[in-house]
Order: sequence, then C-alpha cells, then structure tokens
Amino acid sequence: MTPCHRIAFVGSYVPRRCGIATFTRDLRAAVAEASAADCPVVAIDEPAAGHRYPPEVRLECGEAEPAAYRQAADFLNLANADVVSLQHEFGIFGGVAGDQVLQLVRRLRVPLHTTLHTVLESPDADQRRVLCELFERSARLVVMSRHGREMLVDRHGVSPGKIDLIPHGIPDTPFEDAATHKPRFGVEGRRVLATFGLLSPNKGIEQVIEAMPTILERHPDTVYLVLGATHPRLVASEGERYREELLALADSAGVARQVRLFDRYVAMPELLAFIGCCDIYLTPYLNPAQVVSGTLAYAFGCGKAVISTPYWHAAELLGEGRGVLVPFGDPDAIAREVCGLFDEPRRLEAMRRRSYAAGREMIWSRVALRYLESFAEARGTSGRPWSRRPRRVVGPLPRIRLRHLRRLTDPTGILQHASHQVPRYEEGYCTDDNARALTLMVQLESLAGRGPRLDALAIRYAGFLDHAFDRDSGRFRNFLSFARVWLDDLGSDDCLGRSVQALGVCLGRSRRQTLRNWAMPLFGPAVAAAVAATSPRGWAFTILGIDAYLERFPGDRWARRQAELLAGRMLDGHRGLATADWCWPEEIVAYDNPRLCQALIACGRRLGCREMLACGLAMLDWLDAVQQAEAGQFRPVGSRGFYHRGGSPSRFDQQPLEAGGMVAAAIEAFRCTGEDRWRARAWAAFDWFLGRNDLGEPLADVSSGGCRDGLLPDRVNENRGAESTLAYLQAVTEMTRFELQRKAIDSAMRPKARGAIHGKP
Repeated sequence: MTPCHRIAFVGSYVPRRCGIATFTRDLRAAVAEASAADCPVVAIDEPAAGHRYPPEVRLECGEAEPAAYRQAADFLNLANADVVSLQHEFGIFGGVAGDQVLQLVRRLRVPLHTTLHTVLESPDADQRRVLCELFERSARLVVMSRHGREMLVDRHGVSPGKIDLIPHGIPDTPFEDAATHKPRFGVEGRRVLATFGLLSPNKGIEQVIEAMPTILERHPDTVYLVLGATHPRLVASEGERYREELLALADSAGVARQVRLFDRYVAMPELLAFIGCCDIYLTPYLNPAQVVSGTLAYAFGCGKAVISTPYWHAAELLGEGRGVLVPFGDPDAIAREVCGLFDEPRRLEAMRRRSYAAGREMIWSRVALRYLESFAEARGTSGRPWSRRPRRVVGPLPRIRLRHLRRLTDPTGILQHASHQVPRYEEGYCTDDNARALTLMVQLESLAGRGPRLDALAIRYAGFLDHAFDRDSGRFRNFLSFARVWLDDLGSDDCLGRSVQALGVCLGRSRRQTLRNWAMPLFGPAVAAAVAATSPRGWAFTILGIDAYLERFPGDRWARRQAELLAGRMLDGHRGLATADWCWPEEIVAYDNPRLCQALIACGRRLGCREMLACGLAMLDWLDAVQQAEAGQFRPVGSRGFYHRGGSPSRFDQQPLEAGGMVAAAIEAFRCTGEDRWRARAWAAFDWFLGRNDLGEPLADVSSGGCRDGLLPDRVNENRGAESTLAYLQAVTEMTRFELQRKAIDSAMRPKARGAIHGKP
C-alpha cells in the first residue's frame, strides 16, 4: 500500500459545538502528527454561524446549500488529495436525511473514505437511500464497534472486506487519583458521579437524579456533576426548558445541593480535568441503538469506573468486568450499583485499572496509525470503484493535433513538465524529450507532409540536440535550466540512445535535406559512444536509430555491425536469465519495456537473423501476457515498484511511455509475422490512452493532443508533460500510418472491398 501525502477531512469542525466537530479535529491532528501528510479541512457549517475556524480549515460548506457541496467537491478535486475522509452523521448535513452530502460525493474524483458515527438498524426509506449510495461510493468504511460492523454486513449488505473496525480515539492521559482534580470543581473530599456531553432528553440524566436520594442515604458525601451546554438544536426549538426541568426535578427530590449542572461547552484540557475529578462516570442513555459514544470512550480511556445502560457501544466496551451495566430507565439499579462500588473500593480500583489498560489501544496516536493504513487501502482500492470497469473504445482513430505540443515548446525547445496544461518553466528542458519530439516531427512527414510550422518545430528540436551534443565524447548533455544553463556534464545512456534514435530517423526517413545534412556528422560519433555504454535501453534506442538509418543506407556495413553487436549483447542477457517463467534480459521489468523487444525484432528482420527475431517476439509475447489484465485491457507494469524477478508486477503508476512503446512494438511484430493478434494488441495498448484501462478514464486529450502523466490507483494524474504528450502523439501517428498502409494493401488485393479506414480487429 502506498502512503497518502494529502488527506482531506470533511465534517463539522471546532469551534462548532458538537461531538463530530471535536472528533474531526482530534482525528485530523493525530493523523497529521503521525505522518508527513498535508491535512486540509472542509468544514460543514451551520447557517449564519460565523465561526472563526483555525487555519487548517481551507473551505467552509454551508450545510443547507447544495451549491456549496458541489463547490467543496471541486475544491477537493483540484487540491489533488490522495483521499477524502468524510465524517458522517445524519444531523450535520442538510436536506432530507442529510442527502445534501451526496452532492459532494457524487462529484468527487478522489477516493472517499467514510467514518460512520451512526449505523442505523432500521433506517427509513430516505435514510436507506442516502446510506446505500454512500456505501457504494466509499472505497472504505470505518465503524467504531463490532456491533456496527455486524449491522453493516447483516442489515445493509456491505462486504466485510470493505469495512475497518477502528475504535473512537481518546487523549493519552496518565492514570491519576480523582482527588488531584476535585479542588478545581469545588468538590474536594466528596464522592463524585459525573456525566458530560451536550444536554438533551435522550441522555437519561433524570434517572441518576431520581437515584440520588437512595445513594445519599448510604453515602451522604456524594455529588452528581453534569457538564455540558444544551444541544444547540434543542435551544433553537425550546430554549432551556429541559435544563430547567432537570433542576426542578432535583429540587423536588431534595437533592438540589448535590446535583450541579455546568452550562458550558469546554475545551479539551478542562474536559479531561472534569473527567479526572469523578469517581464513577455514568452514561444512563435511554436509546439502545447507539453504536458509538465519544463521552463513554473518553471516560473509559481515562481509567474511570463506568456505570451505563446497555446501549450497543456500552455493552461491547464494558463487558468482561470493565464496567457495570444497568437496565434502561431503572433508577433503583443505578443507586444499587453506585453504592456497591463505593462500598467496595478495591473492586472500584480494579475496574479503573482494567478500563485504563484496555483504553491504551484507543489513544489517538494508535488510532491514527490504523486510519493511515485504512486511507492507504482506500487509495489503492480506487476512490471510484463503480467506474473501474475498463471502457471499450470504439470508432476511428483521433485526429493528430499538436496544440498542446506547441504550448510546451518555446524558442529553446520543448519544456519537460506541465502543471495540468500550464508549462512549468522552472523545471526547464531535457534532451530526452527534444529527441522524442524531433522523432515525432519526422514521423509526421509521411502523414502531413512538410509545412512551415512543422519545419520550424523540427529545426528547433534539432537545434536543442545540437546544443546538447558534446563533440569530444559523442554524448549528449540532458538537463537544461530555463536560464539556459546545463545542469549535468553528460546525460545518461538512455538519453544518448534516444538521441541516436532521433538522428537515425532524421537520416533514414526525413525528406528535409537540412536535417539530414545536420544529423550525419553527429550520427557516427554518437553511435560509437552508445556502443561503449552499458544500458540495455540505451542499446535498444540505438538499434532502432540504426534500423531507421539503414532504410536509406542499407549498405552501410559499419552501421550494421554496430546494430548486430548491441543486439548480441541483449541476446546474451536473455540467454543468461531466461527461464520458463522469466523471459527477459534483466532482473527487473522497469520502464520503456516494449522498446527492448521492438529493437530485437527490428534488428532481426533487418539483418535476417532468425534467433534475434524469435527472441524479440518471445520477449514481447511474454511481456504482453504480463501486461494484459483479466478483462483484456492493457495494464502496463507500474512505475511504483516495477516488476522484480520473483515478485509481482506493480499495477500503478501506469505510464503513457509503456502504452506508446507497446503500440510501436506490436506494429513491428505484425509487420514481421502478419499475425492479426499483434494488430489487436497494438489497438489494446492504444485504447489505454482513450479510456480502456483499469479506471475507465481517458488519458489523452484528443482535442489538444496533450496527454495526462499517468494512471494512479485512484485517478488520472492531470499534469500533461512532454514525455506523456509525445508518447501519445507518437502512438496515434504510428497507428494512423499503420492503418493507412493496411488499407492501401487491402485495397490493392481486394479492389472492390469497402470499409472504414480505421476499422478495428
């Protein structure tokens, strides 16, 4: 699994007063601390709230504004997040059953990871509609209890393999005596019962107040502290009526002095001190269908003895003697269990220690690591699993368009990289790309003929190679800054090989006498330098350049000997490593892989060497099997790990270079064998550019001729640099030329036949 470098969080956020806001803040902080990830936040905001959010909140999304959800999705897509962590609770999103959140998730082009703070056993029709779509569109789901996981599987039909069980996080606090914090709340020397959280009728506070007279008969030094502001939605609908009813109940029961309600929303340090001061923590909730309680998790993890009604989370967390469960709506049971623990201080202390020990697995630092694993899994699964079926591409080949190529080209040459479609001048140029661009210009001559615009581009790229050439060594410098300062002394063997290929293509195939005159003095010294190099890919590019050169000068015995020498080295590598399951001349299948096969096939054909031809075809056949997915689509070996002997091929990041190379190699194999399967494999590799790939997403922008930089596990890399763009343009040029030649041959053999120029096998 690949770690995530940018994790975006969506949910309510502090200073909004709700448990989800606190959870989102704490989870985000823990993940940021446990990783090097950038963690921006999209805060779901209440109407006209006017919250002053901390700087990590990059965008506010009004909970009742449909357009805001769509804007949030667009922001997250453009932010290039690796994964989006959504905190889902029905009450924080607008619409029917919170369905406005679907406006966001439908528009996301980023893997969605959803934490479920509520799992309903029997949702109504609207709730089920929202949940079903959320489950489908989420790459991973997190629940905080086993019961929640079981409900997802049994009641909602979610695959168990899609669900991660991660407990509610808690602060890492020391195991302390309650007396340490009691003076802060004016309860020193007293036995303290406590409950905290936003005040609302479903919390069951009445049950404890009704139990207090019985508790005070046995332990008259007991007080009950309730910390928390009234829930904002309750205040909006009825003011403080519920709080006043609780105070009236305490007064009528004669315990008004022993029941204290703190009407405030507190920051984490004060909250932890409040929990720390209590001897017994109570959650007397009235609703059994509560799959998680953050307040319970905090108290439990701080090492407090807990008495609770058996709602789902409490029944699971407090089992095996880690707490005490009492029936719903039973004040007598509460009084009995409170007095029992106060009467047996050793039992109370043992319960505290058991809960504290169990709570160490819930501290935020450990929870964050589990979330990071889940995020990485979500990214690898793909953020849009419903669109992973490879899309079958039909119709004619796209037109060859050079708009983006010209955008990347300036008076010096072609720039290496782009941010989306915008050239990145600060990253300068490289000879590799200018050699590829020059090769493309010559390839286009046979289709578009010559013209002033193509001539100008060809001369510009040739000029770059000329400037890069070191006449003493016969090699080429590679990296040039935008300030036109060379950043290396001599480029790599691969750079040398690609430059030789461009020179050979100019000499063997160009109609431009100017290019041929320029290339000839460079070609011989560059080939000699390439023969002295050690890279098999550099050898392969050199062989392809010599093969193109020999189209015009087939009698050049020196050039033929150099090609034979380099191809022989590749054959030796294959003989030394090939086994029944590894038909490759190296210990790793790395990058630009089909070019090795193409070079042997071309050289074997040119020199009439059956062994070379057979070896090249066998290697391409094996590589094709490695790079063919179950559904038949082309799946190149990914650059994130490649394919080491004895291992497994990496699936991502898939590079346009591999698809373009496979197109060229398969066409070469077809020309040598006439086997239709190679034409089919050339089309399969080309279709990868148009969307028949693992994500069903196009990489080529056929309107501009640009190409996106790769296929990631969850999305397409939207940057459109020179290497990717040239790989696509060379592929569409070679396919167009190939299909036109086939049409001409078919027409000559079957004069009456009619059909589409670009028909597929």
